[in-house]
Amino acid sequence: MRLLIAALALMASACSPMASQAPDGAAPGQTAEAACAARNGSLQRVGRMQTLQCVVRYADAGKRCTDGDQCAGDCRYEGDASALAANASVAGVCQADSDRFGCQTPIEDGKATPTLCID
Repeated sequence: MRLLIAALALMASACSPMASQAPDGAAPGQTAEAACAARNGSLQRVGRMQTLQCVVRYADAGKRCTDGDQCAGDCRYEGDASALAANASVAGVCQADSDRFGCQTPIEDGKATPTLCID
């Protein structure tokens, strides 16, 4: 009987939410929320697995670009990349935030690279 109670207690504790842990490089005792806020980010559930991540908004979001080196994040084509002619010169915009999930077409050296979809 004691074994059954112990097993049920372990199973119940596995389903309870865990306290947020500070990410690497955070001050001792700092929560994930505080560390994220210190980076001007917000904790958001992202991706198919809805994992909690710190998403930071980039200051150059929406700026016109032709290469990722011009942005804090990636330079991305906005629109239907399948309609682009091969080796066509294109411009894009700097990505809005650090959320990497979804489908994006990065632009490097003024050319659209293959579209990447990350779940």
